[in-house]
Amino acid sequence: MEESLPVKTIGDGPPAEESTALARDGGTGGLISILKGLEIEKSLATDPVVVALQYYPATSGSFAPLPPEVAPKLVEYLRGRGLDQLYTHQRAAYDLAKAGKSFVVTTPTASGKTLCYNLPILDAIIKDTDTRALYLFPTKALAQDQLAELYATIEALGEDIATFTYDGDTPQDARKAIRSKAHIVVTNPDMLHKGILPHHTKWVKLFENLKYVVIDELHMNRGVYGSHVGNVLRRLRRLCRFYGSDPQFLCSSATIRNPAELATALTGKPVEWIQESGAPRGERYFAIYNPPVVNRQLGIRKSALGSARDIASRFLEKGLQTIVFAPSRLATEVLVTYLKDMFESKPGSEGIIRGYRGGYLPLKRREIERGLRDGSVLGVVSTNALELGIDIGALDVSVMLSYPGTVASTWQQAGRSGRRGSTSAAVLVLNSTPLNQFIGRNPEYFFGASAEEGRINPDNLHILISHIKCAAFELPIESDETFGSENLVEILGFLETQGFVHKAGDSWHWTHESYPADTVSLRSVSSDNFVIQDITREPKIVAEVDFDSAPMMVHEKAVYMLEGKTYLVHKYDHKERRAHIREADVDYYTDAITYTKVKILDSFLEEPRGQVIRSHGEVHVSQQIVGFKKIKFYTNENVGSGELQMPQKEMHTTSYWLTIPREVIAQLPFTGEEKRDGVIALSHTLGQLASLFLMCDRRDLGVAVGDNGQGEAKVERGMGLVPVWPDRRKQFGNAGAPSETGLAPVMEPYEPNIFVYDNYPGGIGLSEPLFRLHDRLIAESLTLIENCPCFDGCPSCVGPAGEVGSKGKEVALHLLRVAMRG
Repeated sequence: MEESLPVKTIGDGPPAEESTALARDGGTGGLISILKGLEIEKSLATDPVVVALQYYPATSGSFAPLPPEVAPKLVEYLRGRGLDQLYTHQRAAYDLAKAGKSFVVTTPTASGKTLCYNLPILDAIIKDTDTRALYLFPTKALAQDQLAELYATIEALGEDIATFTYDGDTPQDARKAIRSKAHIVVTNPDMLHKGILPHHTKWVKLFENLKYVVIDELHMNRGVYGSHVGNVLRRLRRLCRFYGSDPQFLCSSATIRNPAELATALTGKPVEWIQESGAPRGERYFAIYNPPVVNRQLGIRKSALGSARDIASRFLEKGLQTIVFAPSRLATEVLVTYLKDMFESKPGSEGIIRGYRGGYLPLKRREIERGLRDGSVLGVVSTNALELGIDIGALDVSVMLSYPGTVASTWQQAGRSGRRGSTSAAVLVLNSTPLNQFIGRNPEYFFGASAEEGRINPDNLHILISHIKCAAFELPIESDETFGSENLVEILGFLETQGFVHKAGDSWHWTHESYPADTVSLRSVSSDNFVIQDITREPKIVAEVDFDSAPMMVHEKAVYMLEGKTYLVHKYDHKERRAHIREADVDYYTDAITYTKVKILDSFLEEPRGQVIRSHGEVHVSQQIVGFKKIKFYTNENVGSGELQMPQKEMHTTSYWLTIPREVIAQLPFTGEEKRDGVIALSHTLGQLASLFLMCDRRDLGVAVGDNGQGEAKVERGMGLVPVWPDRRKQFGNAGAPSETGLAPVMEPYEPNIFVYDNYPGGIGLSEPLFRLHDRLIAESLTLIENCPCFDGCPSCVGPAGEVGSKGKEVALHLLRVAMRG
């Protein structure tokens, strides 16, 4: 084994040890020295913990002249900012917009994508004051950030271009003026869906003159959310046709494999792709850090969270402004607690470490963003909420706690450092899951992989019917109309039998008393957020949490964390969508445990492969929070638990499943208990690798184990940091139900199914591709488990031996070999 891992240079430029940055004093030199220090660390197995270190040299810019037809005031403004010319991608965007074409630009973070749409839109409004534009941002925070920049530009121009944000926080008395006067309306898809389209008669001026629709962060519109947004845009174009307009779509996106295809699927219009960036870029380093092995026999590595804390602290100690991305809200709050303990003990240091996640109130988020821009905040721990293009200044380092789930998200998070052209570093800290360890053993897979495709399925019936209701409410639907690829007349006929619409002549009219848009949430099953009320002293609202996450985060007796402060949940009120919390000085956090049951409803395809059967079809999934564990800070000891009976959530969805026939199970040379352990172990590996090969977010998939024809309960990990493994004694009871004692009777022989299902009602189109990927999934799972150096199983392959039994790994290997054997 080499003493240190050489730096691989990408393109022309010096390797790290020859970089001119090393000659500098202060921050950048400190950055390089920390990377070199990480590089020489070893684990007990003498393997280097930095499994890859890539160097990307600085690149120079590519420029094009300002278009001669740009309005003189805009030219004067740009030159006043030192912009005598444009980057080549900005000029390409302007030319396409002026030619009446829609486009999507996918240049890197901080490459000036905003000007790609602002320039042609402001130019058009200056030349024709009737022109209207609609800006769609995925979050209110990003909309507010971009609006501030737009306001500054318009003020400097001295033009009367009315620009307003229109969202849930917009005062009622301002809404009428916005509807009649705004040249540019800045909003989000949720508000377009609920607050604008259903009230289109109040927005006549906008719809009659709508020339441009901006979709920022296009890559966020994928999966379930993107499928909803695609239908919202169908409704938008339908109303535009009614009012006589046909807008162009100007889109920006992080790098994904199919941006033009995704943009076309969302907008229903041909879209040109601008992918070559003309912007310069500072030199960058990207390290993949695999925490050291601390117990070779059990295959246990140092905690990824502890490693991320230690790495971030090294950079912070050098005064390098650092962002740490955590995979969950719980992990975010735990890391904030740890880093505050380390860096805020001195007088005057309060507030230099902050957290940032969904659920923080808007004023708190704005305060944190300002602190990052002005440098008063040295370090921030965030969920992917800061992955988007919110301006947070020139950060030096990005540390990512575990693989974010997609190549696109990883590069987006890494790109949050070095946004202003300075030398920067990104460190990906791997955890012990098979998905992360696959990348640790195959770093070239990550560096060589193209970004994922953005997939949507706007014709998912569950989603489509909801938006057809909304469309009928907005305007009567004519018999010759189309809305997606499904049979619209058939769907309307069904809605008529349910009393939602009535056919009169060749049109269907909305007849129901309900307001359909209010019952459809673009982001989750329910549109209701829970509010978090601190009742320690005078009651006050301190945060909020989405409906789906509330049972896991704010169940009674849960520890709720907010920027390093700990609270105990005093009351969970499901009906009122409210949780009451009190301040509490505790040394542990809580992690909810989910009980899942899957039942097969219909098999669409079924095919023997090797000595097993692969299938995909429709399933029924029921989930319930049944308990929680208390995990001690720093040591991760389990210091207690509790039982819960939270409301059950049910859904119909689609799934891929692997069936191991009874005769195959019966022939394995293991006991019944060992066979069950092996199936559970194998489900862990398959579920982790499935998201990698599908190139989807890990949260888009659920995993469960059952007996063929009867779905089986499985206890999954909750939201937290310590894996909650299935109690193998409870896995296989009669008809999928655990016995009253918690010990299920042994039933031999059985025929296990391993389900990997779409984690959304109706499915989002992942089960059929996974069915096709079956052979690769089995082969790569076999390779991963065979190459894992542990003896009996570990978190990096099939799960710890203490949870999947001493034979779990061995049985899983037998099953995979059987699956590949013809």
